[in-house]
Amino acid sequence: MGEQPIFTTKAHVFQIDPQTKKNWVQASASAVTVSFYYDSSRNTYRIISVDGTKAVINSTITHHMTFTKTSQKFGQWSDPRANTVYGLGFGTEADLLKFIEKFREVKDLTRQGSGQLSPVDSNGTEDSVQLGGQVSNRIVHSRTTSLSSTLSDPVDRKPSSNLPHSESQLKYENDRLKIALAQSSANAKKWEVELQTLKNNNARLTTALQESTANVEEWKKQLASYKEESAKLKKKVLEMESNQGAPETVASLQQQVSEMTDKIQTVEDERGQKDEEIQSLWKRIEEMSLFETENQKHRERIQELERESEKLKNKLNQTENELESVRANQTQQKNEMLKVHNEVQVKMSEVLRMHQNMADTLKSSQHS
Repeated sequence: MGEQPIFTTKAHVFQIDPQTKKNWVQASASAVTVSFYYDSSRNTYRIISVDGTKAVINSTITHHMTFTKTSQKFGQWSDPRANTVYGLGFGTEADLLKFIEKFREVKDLTRQGSGQLSPVDSNGTEDSVQLGGQVSNRIVHSRTTSLSSTLSDPVDRKPSSNLPHSESQLKYENDRLKIALAQSSANAKKWEVELQTLKNNNARLTTALQESTANVEEWKKQLASYKEESAKLKKKVLEMESNQGAPETVASLQQQVSEMTDKIQTVEDERGQKDEEIQSLWKRIEEMSLFETENQKHRERIQELERESEKLKNKLNQTENELESVRANQTQQKNEMLKVHNEVQVKMSEVLRMHQNMADTLKSSQHS
Protein backbone atom coordinates (compact mmCIF):
# COMPACT_ATOMS: atom_id res chain seq x y z
CA MET A 1 0.00 0.00 0.00
CA GLY A 2 3.05 2.31 -0.08
CA GLU A 3 3.50 4.96 2.58
CA GLN A 4 1.26 4.99 5.64
CA PRO A 5 1.25 7.35 8.66
CA ILE A 6 2.49 5.79 11.92
CA PHE A 7 2.54 8.89 14.16
CA THR A 8 0.87 12.30 13.88
CA THR A 9 1.09 15.51 15.90
CA LYS A 10 0.64 19.27 15.44
CA ALA A 11 3.36 21.93 15.53
CA HIS A 12 4.52 25.22 14.03
CA VAL A 13 7.10 24.51 11.31
CA PHE A 14 10.28 26.55 10.80
CA GLN A 15 13.28 26.30 8.48
CA ILE A 16 16.69 27.84 8.86
CA ASP A 17 17.32 30.94 6.73
CA PRO A 18 19.32 29.67 3.70
CA GLN A 19 21.18 32.99 3.49
CA THR A 20 22.30 33.60 7.06
CA LYS A 21 22.10 29.98 8.29
CA LYS A 22 21.27 31.52 11.69
CA ASN A 23 17.76 32.92 11.75
CA TRP A 24 14.57 30.86 11.65
CA VAL A 25 12.02 31.43 8.87
CA GLN A 26 8.40 30.46 9.57
CA ALA A 27 7.34 27.84 7.02
CA SER A 28 3.72 27.39 8.15
CA ALA A 29 1.14 30.08 8.80
CA SER A 30 -0.14 28.24 11.89
CA ALA A 31 0.19 24.91 13.66
CA VAL A 32 -0.02 22.14 11.02
CA THR A 33 -0.09 18.35 11.05
CA VAL A 34 3.36 16.73 11.20
CA SER A 35 3.43 12.98 10.52
CA PHE A 36 5.90 10.10 10.42
CA TYR A 37 5.32 7.93 7.34
CA TYR A 38 6.60 4.42 6.70
CA ASP A 39 7.16 3.12 3.15
CA SER A 40 6.98 -0.67 3.27
CA SER A 41 8.18 -1.10 -0.32
CA ARG A 42 11.40 0.86 0.29
CA ASN A 43 11.65 0.25 4.05
CA THR A 44 12.12 3.99 4.64
CA TYR A 45 10.70 6.55 7.04
CA ARG A 46 9.84 10.17 6.30
CA ILE A 47 8.58 13.18 8.23
CA ILE A 48 5.98 15.00 6.11
CA SER A 49 3.97 18.15 6.77
CA VAL A 50 1.67 20.00 4.36
CA ASP A 51 0.37 23.56 4.81
CA GLY A 52 -2.55 23.90 2.38
CA THR A 53 -1.08 22.56 -0.88
CA LYS A 54 2.57 23.32 0.00
CA ALA A 55 4.84 20.67 1.50
CA VAL A 56 6.73 22.44 4.31
CA ILE A 57 8.53 19.28 5.51
CA ASN A 58 9.73 16.36 3.40
CA SER A 59 12.57 14.76 5.33
CA THR A 60 13.77 11.17 4.95
CA ILE A 61 15.07 9.89 8.30
CA THR A 62 18.47 8.18 8.51
CA HIS A 63 20.32 6.74 11.51
CA HIS A 64 22.82 9.63 11.29
CA MET A 65 20.17 12.25 12.15
CA THR A 66 19.69 13.66 15.64
CA PHE A 67 16.72 15.57 17.02
CA THR A 68 17.81 18.22 19.52
CA LYS A 69 15.56 19.81 22.13
CA THR A 70 16.63 23.46 22.31
CA SER A 71 13.91 24.81 24.63
CA GLN A 72 10.88 23.66 26.60
CA LYS A 73 8.63 23.43 23.52
CA PHE A 74 11.05 23.65 20.58
CA GLY A 75 13.31 21.16 18.85
CA GLN A 76 15.24 20.84 15.60
CA TRP A 77 17.05 18.42 13.32
CA SER A 78 19.33 18.76 10.30
CA ASP A 79 18.55 17.12 6.96
CA PRO A 80 21.66 16.99 4.71
CA ARG A 81 19.65 15.70 1.76
CA ALA A 82 17.29 18.68 1.85
CA ASN A 83 20.24 20.94 2.74
CA THR A 84 18.29 22.60 5.55
CA VAL A 85 17.52 22.52 9.26
CA TYR A 86 13.92 21.99 10.36
CA GLY A 87 12.48 23.40 13.58
CA LEU A 88 9.23 22.49 15.33
CA GLY A 89 7.39 24.56 17.93
CA PHE A 90 4.92 22.50 19.96
CA GLY A 91 1.96 23.60 22.07
CA THR A 92 3.15 21.65 25.12
CA GLU A 93 6.36 20.06 26.31
CA ALA A 94 4.57 16.69 26.45
CA ASP A 95 3.96 16.84 22.68
CA LEU A 96 7.64 17.64 22.13
CA LEU A 97 8.75 14.68 24.30
CA LYS A 98 6.41 12.31 22.41
CA PHE A 99 7.88 13.51 19.10
CA ILE A 100 11.45 13.02 20.41
CA GLU A 101 10.59 9.50 21.54
CA LYS A 102 9.09 8.61 18.15
CA PHE A 103 12.10 10.16 16.34
CA ARG A 104 14.50 8.00 18.36
CA GLU A 105 12.38 4.90 17.79
CA VAL A 106 12.30 5.47 14.02
CA LYS A 107 16.01 6.28 13.97
CA ASP A 108 16.76 2.97 15.75
CA LEU A 109 14.60 1.12 13.22
CA THR A 110 16.53 2.67 10.33
CA ARG A 111 19.79 1.62 12.00
CA GLN A 112 18.55 -1.96 12.41
CA GLY A 113 17.14 -1.99 8.87
CA SER A 114 13.92 -3.46 10.26
CA GLY A 115 10.44 -2.43 9.25
CA GLN A 116 8.64 -4.05 12.18
CA LEU A 117 6.41 -1.59 13.99
CA SER A 118 4.97 -4.05 16.53
CA PRO A 119 6.65 -6.84 18.54
CA VAL A 120 6.57 -10.39 17.22
CA ASP A 121 5.24 -13.24 19.36
CA SER A 122 8.26 -15.33 20.33
CA ASN A 123 6.53 -18.72 20.80
CA GLY A 124 6.16 -19.20 17.04
CA THR A 125 2.53 -20.24 17.23
CA GLU A 126 1.15 -17.04 15.79
CA ASP A 127 2.87 -14.25 13.91
CA SER A 128 1.02 -11.07 13.00
CA VAL A 129 3.40 -8.40 11.77
CA GLN A 130 2.26 -4.99 10.47
CA LEU A 131 4.41 -3.31 7.87
CA GLY A 132 2.66 -0.02 7.10
CA GLY A 133 -0.61 -1.65 6.23
CA GLN A 134 0.68 -5.03 4.94
CA VAL A 135 -0.82 -7.76 7.12
CA SER A 136 0.43 -11.30 7.26
CA ASN A 137 -1.42 -13.84 9.45
CA ARG A 138 0.31 -17.18 9.85
CA ILE A 139 -1.09 -19.94 12.03
CA VAL A 140 1.15 -22.92 12.83
CA HIS A 141 -0.62 -25.90 14.45
CA SER A 142 1.32 -28.20 16.75
CA ARG A 143 0.55 -31.90 17.20
CA THR A 144 0.65 -31.45 20.96
CA THR A 145 -2.06 -28.80 20.87
CA SER A 146 -4.99 -29.98 22.92
CA LEU A 147 -8.59 -29.73 21.82
CA SER A 148 -9.30 -26.97 24.33
CA SER A 149 -6.40 -24.86 23.08
CA THR A 150 -7.59 -25.40 19.53
CA LEU A 151 -11.05 -24.18 20.46
CA SER A 152 -9.63 -21.14 22.24
CA ASP A 153 -7.19 -20.24 19.46
CA PRO A 154 -8.30 -16.86 18.00
CA VAL A 155 -8.44 -17.91 14.40
CA ASP A 156 -11.21 -15.58 13.32
CA ARG A 157 -9.10 -12.45 13.48
CA LYS A 158 -10.18 -9.07 12.24
CA PRO A 159 -7.95 -7.36 9.72
CA SER A 160 -5.27 -5.12 11.13
CA SER A 161 -6.49 -1.72 12.26
CA ASN A 162 -3.95 -0.20 9.94
CA LEU A 163 -6.15 -0.81 6.90
CA PRO A 164 -9.16 1.13 8.20
CA HIS A 165 -6.70 3.78 9.28
CA SER A 166 -5.28 3.98 5.77
CA GLU A 167 -8.81 4.14 4.38
CA SER A 168 -9.68 6.98 6.76
CA GLN A 169 -6.50 8.77 5.68
CA LEU A 170 -7.48 8.41 2.04
CA LYS A 171 -11.02 9.60 2.80
CA TYR A 172 -9.61 12.60 4.64
CA GLU A 173 -7.26 13.38 1.75
CA ASN A 174 -10.14 12.88 -0.69
CA ASP A 175 -12.39 15.31 1.22
CA ARG A 176 -9.58 17.84 1.54
CA LEU A 177 -8.94 17.74 -2.20
CA LYS A 178 -12.66 18.15 -2.92
CA ILE A 179 -12.82 21.22 -0.66
CA ALA A 180 -9.69 22.71 -2.26
CA LEU A 181 -11.12 22.03 -5.72
CA ALA A 182 -14.46 23.64 -4.79
CA GLN A 183 -12.70 26.71 -3.37
CA SER A 184 -10.52 26.99 -6.45
CA SER A 185 -13.54 26.77 -8.76
CA ALA A 186 -15.48 29.30 -6.65
CA ASN A 187 -12.59 31.77 -6.75
CA ALA A 188 -12.22 31.35 -10.49
CA LYS A 189 -15.95 31.96 -11.05
CA LYS A 190 -15.93 34.99 -8.75
CA TRP A 191 -13.02 36.57 -10.62
CA GLU A 192 -14.61 35.77 -13.97
CA VAL A 193 -17.79 37.61 -12.86
CA GLU A 194 -15.74 40.59 -11.63
CA LEU A 195 -13.79 40.62 -14.87
CA GLN A 196 -16.97 40.59 -16.97
CA THR A 197 -18.47 43.39 -14.84
CA LEU A 198 -15.40 45.54 -15.36
CA LYS A 199 -15.52 44.90 -19.09
CA ASN A 200 -19.19 45.91 -19.23
CA ASN A 201 -18.53 49.09 -17.23
CA ASN A 202 -15.61 49.95 -19.46
CA ALA A 203 -17.75 49.49 -22.58
CA ARG A 204 -20.55 51.68 -21.15
CA LEU A 205 -18.13 54.46 -20.20
CA THR A 206 -16.49 54.37 -23.60
CA THR A 207 -19.89 54.63 -25.31
CA ALA A 208 -20.93 57.52 -23.05
CA LEU A 209 -17.67 59.33 -23.75
CA GLN A 210 -18.10 58.92 -27.49
CA GLU A 211 -21.68 60.23 -27.30
CA SER A 212 -20.63 63.22 -25.18
CA THR A 213 -17.76 64.02 -27.53
CA ALA A 214 -20.14 63.91 -30.52
CA ASN A 215 -22.63 66.17 -28.70
CA VAL A 216 -19.91 68.67 -27.85
CA GLU A 217 -18.78 68.80 -31.46
CA GLU A 218 -22.38 69.40 -32.53
CA TRP A 219 -22.81 72.18 -29.95
CA LYS A 220 -19.57 73.77 -31.07
CA LYS A 221 -20.88 73.94 -34.65
CA GLN A 222 -24.22 75.30 -33.41
CA LEU A 223 -22.44 77.89 -31.27
CA ALA A 224 -20.30 79.01 -34.20
CA SER A 225 -23.46 79.34 -36.34
CA TYR A 226 -25.18 81.39 -33.61
CA LYS A 227 -22.15 83.65 -33.23
CA GLU A 228 -21.98 84.17 -36.99
CA GLU A 229 -25.70 84.98 -37.14
CA SER A 230 -25.39 87.32 -34.15
CA ALA A 231 -22.50 89.16 -35.78
CA LYS A 232 -24.54 89.62 -38.95
CA LEU A 233 -27.48 91.00 -36.96
CA LYS A 234 -25.25 93.38 -35.04
CA LYS A 235 -23.75 94.56 -38.30
CA LYS A 236 -27.19 95.06 -39.79
CA VAL A 237 -28.31 97.05 -36.70
CA LEU A 238 -25.27 99.29 -36.97
CA GLU A 239 -25.89 99.83 -40.66
CA MET A 240 -29.52 100.74 -40.06
CA GLU A 241 -28.62 103.07 -37.19
CA SER A 242 -26.03 104.82 -39.36
CA ASN A 243 -28.55 105.11 -42.19
CA GLN A 244 -31.26 106.23 -39.78
CA GLY A 245 -33.58 103.37 -40.67
CA ALA A 246 -37.09 102.87 -39.37
CA PRO A 247 -37.18 102.62 -35.55
CA GLU A 248 -39.46 99.56 -35.72
CA THR A 249 -36.96 97.68 -37.88
CA VAL A 250 -34.07 98.65 -35.61
CA ALA A 251 -36.02 97.54 -32.53
CA SER A 252 -36.86 94.23 -34.21
CA LEU A 253 -33.22 93.61 -35.10
CA GLN A 254 -32.12 94.49 -31.57
CA GLN A 255 -34.68 92.00 -30.23
CA GLN A 256 -33.27 89.32 -32.52
CA VAL A 257 -29.74 90.18 -31.41
CA SER A 258 -30.82 89.87 -27.77
CA GLU A 259 -32.47 86.48 -28.38
CA MET A 260 -29.43 85.27 -30.25
CA THR A 261 -27.19 86.40 -27.40
CA ASP A 262 -29.36 84.43 -24.93
CA LYS A 263 -29.11 81.33 -27.15
CA ILE A 264 -25.35 81.70 -27.33
CA GLN A 265 -25.15 82.01 -23.55
CA THR A 266 -27.34 78.93 -23.10
CA VAL A 267 -25.16 76.91 -25.48
CA GLU A 268 -22.04 78.15 -23.67
CA ASP A 269 -23.46 77.01 -20.33
CA GLU A 270 -24.40 73.59 -21.73
CA ARG A 271 -20.98 73.23 -23.29
CA GLY A 272 -19.37 74.02 -19.92
CA GLN A 273 -21.46 71.33 -18.27
CA LYS A 274 -20.56 68.82 -20.96
CA ASP A 275 -16.88 69.71 -20.65
CA GLU A 276 -17.08 68.90 -16.96
CA GLU A 277 -18.91 65.66 -17.76
CA ILE A 278 -16.25 64.74 -20.31
CA GLN A 279 -13.49 65.41 -17.77
CA SER A 280 -15.30 63.17 -15.30
CA LEU A 281 -15.63 60.44 -17.92
CA TRP A 282 -11.94 60.70 -18.76
CA LYS A 283 -11.08 60.24 -15.10
CA ARG A 284 -13.32 57.19 -14.90
CA ILE A 285 -11.72 55.78 -18.04
CA GLU A 286 -8.30 56.25 -16.47
CA GLU A 287 -9.57 54.37 -13.45
CA MET A 288 -10.90 51.67 -15.74
CA SER A 289 -7.46 51.44 -17.33
CA LEU A 290 -6.07 50.69 -13.88
CA PHE A 291 -8.82 48.12 -13.45
CA GLU A 292 -7.84 46.64 -16.80
CA THR A 293 -4.33 46.10 -15.41
CA GLU A 294 -5.87 44.38 -12.45
CA ASN A 295 -8.01 42.38 -14.87
CA GLN A 296 -4.89 41.06 -16.52
CA LYS A 297 -3.62 39.88 -13.16
CA HIS A 298 -7.00 38.27 -12.51
CA ARG A 299 -6.84 36.53 -15.90
CA GLU A 300 -3.42 35.13 -15.03
CA ARG A 301 -4.71 34.08 -11.62
CA ILE A 302 -7.72 32.42 -13.22
CA GLN A 303 -5.46 30.49 -15.57
CA GLU A 304 -3.29 29.49 -12.63
CA LEU A 305 -6.39 28.37 -10.70
CA GLU A 306 -7.58 26.38 -13.69
CA ARG A 307 -4.22 24.61 -13.87
CA GLU A 308 -4.31 24.03 -10.13
CA SER A 309 -7.89 22.79 -10.41
CA GLU A 310 -6.84 20.32 -13.09
CA LYS A 311 -4.02 19.05 -10.87
CA LEU A 312 -6.44 18.71 -7.95
CA LYS A 313 -8.88 16.78 -10.14
CA ASN A 314 -6.12 14.39 -11.19
CA LYS A 315 -5.00 13.98 -7.58
CA LEU A 316 -8.60 13.47 -6.51
CA ASN A 317 -9.06 10.74 -9.11
CA GLN A 318 -5.83 9.12 -7.97
CA THR A 319 -6.92 9.25 -4.33
CA GLU A 320 -10.32 7.77 -5.19
CA ASN A 321 -8.59 4.97 -7.09
CA GLU A 322 -6.36 4.30 -4.08
CA LEU A 323 -9.41 4.29 -1.84
CA GLU A 324 -11.13 1.77 -4.11
CA SER A 325 -7.96 -0.32 -4.07
CA VAL A 326 -7.90 -0.28 -0.26
CA ARG A 327 -11.53 -1.32 -0.11
CA ALA A 328 -10.94 -4.08 -2.62
CA ASN A 329 -7.95 -5.35 -0.60
CA GLN A 330 -10.03 -5.25 2.57
CA THR A 331 -12.81 -7.23 0.91
CA GLN A 332 -10.29 -9.76 -0.38
CA GLN A 333 -8.70 -10.14 3.03
CA LYS A 334 -12.08 -10.54 4.71
CA ASN A 335 -13.00 -13.24 2.18
CA GLU A 336 -9.70 -15.01 2.80
CA MET A 337 -10.21 -14.83 6.57
CA LEU A 338 -13.74 -16.18 6.22
CA LYS A 339 -12.42 -18.99 4.06
CA VAL A 340 -9.78 -19.86 6.67
CA HIS A 341 -12.41 -19.60 9.39
CA ASN A 342 -14.71 -22.01 7.54
CA GLU A 343 -11.86 -24.43 6.92
CA VAL A 344 -10.90 -24.34 10.60
CA GLN A 345 -14.52 -24.93 11.60
CA VAL A 346 -14.65 -27.97 9.31
CA LYS A 347 -11.39 -29.28 10.81
CA MET A 348 -12.66 -28.62 14.31
CA SER A 349 -15.87 -30.52 13.52
CA GLU A 350 -13.81 -33.47 12.24
CA VAL A 351 -11.64 -33.41 15.37
CA LEU A 352 -14.73 -33.32 17.59
CA ARG A 353 -16.24 -36.22 15.66
CA MET A 354 -13.00 -38.21 15.97
CA HIS A 355 -12.83 -37.36 19.65
CA GLN A 356 -16.42 -38.58 20.14
CA ASN A 357 -15.68 -41.78 18.21
CA MET A 358 -12.60 -42.42 20.33
CA ALA A 359 -14.60 -41.81 23.50
CA ASP A 360 -17.31 -44.20 22.34
CA THR A 361 -14.69 -46.79 21.44
CA LEU A 362 -13.06 -46.49 24.85
CA LYS A 363 -16.41 -46.89 26.60
CA SER A 364 -17.20 -49.97 24.50
CA SER A 365 -13.80 -51.46 25.34
CA GLN A 366 -14.31 -50.89 29.05
CA HIS A 367 -17.76 -52.54 29.03
CA SER A 368 -16.48 -55.52 27.13
